[in-house]
Amino acid sequence: MGQLRLRRAIRASVSPIPAPRSSTLRPGQAPLRAARASANPAAPAARGECTVTEVLIAGGAVMGASVAFWLTRLDPSLRVTVVEQDPSYATCSTALSAAGIRSQFTNEINVAISRFGIEFIRDFARWTGPEGGVPDLGLRENGYLFLTGTETGAAQLESLAAMQRGLGAATEVLDRAELAARFPWMQLDDIVAGAFGPRDEGFFDNMGLLSGLKNAARATGAAWLSDRVTGFERDGDRILAAHLEKGGRRQADVFVNCAGPRAAGLMRAMGLDLPVEPRKRTIFVVDAPEARHPGAPLIIDPSGIWMRPEHGQWLAATVPATDGPCDEEDFVPQSDLWEDHVWPALYARAEGFGAARVIREWAGHYAFNTLDQNAILGRNPQVPNLYHANGCSGHGLQQAPAVGRGIAEQIVHGDWVTLDLSPLGVQRVLDGQPFAEAAIV
Repeated sequence: MGQLRLRRAIRASVSPIPAPRSSTLRPGQAPLRAARASANPAAPAARGECTVTEVLIAGGAVMGASVAFWLTRLDPSLRVTVVEQDPSYATCSTALSAAGIRSQFTNEINVAISRFGIEFIRDFARWTGPEGGVPDLGLRENGYLFLTGTETGAAQLESLAAMQRGLGAATEVLDRAELAARFPWMQLDDIVAGAFGPRDEGFFDNMGLLSGLKNAARATGAAWLSDRVTGFERDGDRILAAHLEKGGRRQADVFVNCAGPRAAGLMRAMGLDLPVEPRKRTIFVVDAPEARHPGAPLIIDPSGIWMRPEHGQWLAATVPATDGPCDEEDFVPQSDLWEDHVWPALYARAEGFGAARVIREWAGHYAFNTLDQNAILGRNPQVPNLYHANGCSGHGLQQAPAVGRGIAEQIVHGDWVTLDLSPLGVQRVLDGQPFAEAAIV
């Protein structure tokens, strides 16, 4: 995809929410009617066990909420049901995220997705309206800083920064002297350069984003059901209904898989593969009284750790050396990572971490795409009334505004409209053709 096309897409993507068309045929009516006509009737069910809806979304955290939000904006007459197993969201990836957004990615489409995401987050109340109930997401544009200790790495940062700037990002590459002037508390003897985003990157209220999207979607008619989708009832190349953990089934014309790290399980139940698995990440809340730098960026260190300030303390994490799939119910923090890897790296990189101590820790899951660490989005060619918003590999929170809009556009209009997300489509997965993203934090 060329930069000119993406620039046009980005300009279009930051326009206000489109009003529903005024016509005798509402947006999406034809494709949804076609879905109903081509699907075989569902098997009879006991009264009260089967409710027909237009769209059923499996998973009601930030991605499912975003899809529901955009569906109700694009066509308020749609009946949208979101099935979420945990209304407290205690262990969902949204709640356990580090809540960051950045433009520094290695392919253009992810930059474009984040360019819209930052505008949406910055002007959240304008997009969601009073129904969202969240006036501000507390965006702190501290930036991201990717450090490298090699000349080859510095050249790569320069090339990527040029691409990102061409799409509207503010990425600049700083040499060691410039880094020392900007961040005098950092120890940089082993660093050659760093790529820094001085604006349009930072941290925000993750649960505020979820709450606002959910509130606004519900105000326009979307319904949240406290249950879990355990599988789909399939007839040939179509899904007829979703089976629920508490019993019963739900029919719909269109189904959307927003099940996060559990997404592949829903596909396996139909005999289909999805290269998504849960990967555990432990985040440490660190008190370092001698290292108070509230304006610091989120720093991605060559050692493999990242760190960022958080209300007078720090968040820090790393990727385990033995990284691999974990159990869906395993949320036990890997406490040994602090002593073995994270603390030594913090101590080596910045002044004031000699007396640092962990005051809290938690573990969450990435929905990790093992094919190429990129999102898997849109209509499934094998099952045309199934749509995916899966495998964001740690980027789901920041990508939810653009991804939710894109999925809703495909459902209502039959195609991507404001931003062409086809490079992230399902077909590449079926073909085994990776579209890789290298900047995985």
